[in-house]
Amino acid sequence: MSGRYDDIIHLPHHQSVKHPRMTMTERAAQFSPFAALTGYGAVIAETGRLTDSRIELTDEQKDEIDRRLNELLQSGEPASFTYFIPDGKKDGGRVVTVTGSVRRLDPIEGIIVFESGEKIPVREILGIGEGSGAEGTE
Repeated sequence: MSGRYDDIIHLPHHQSVKHPRMTMTERAAQFSPFAALTGYGAVIAETGRLTDSRIELTDEQKDEIDRRLNELLQSGEPASFTYFIPDGKKDGGRVVTVTGSVRRLDPIEGIIVFESGEKIPVREILGIGEGSGAEGTE
């Protein structure tokens, strides 16, 4: 049997003198997956992230929070504050509860400062409950 390439079939494989041979890792990298849409995965993950809806309080609930806050400012007793933290990237946010003693109310900035130094915005408070005496965030 004589074939078309009989004259070259048994010659040694050509090795370039100018370009060094690629490692197996470099060769494999040529065939690795290509992300044509850079950042698309992050967008999908952000879209799928769940947030809580903002709860709108009635005027009666707001008055009760003001009354309870004034009591706590005078007594110094610890209490649990449930408040809303708006999400910076999308509508909604999350609801957090902090327990502690109120040091002061800053009416200019509209924040409550706890003995621990933690600050929360007054306008985001959803409720004030009885405190356990220990400070912390749930």
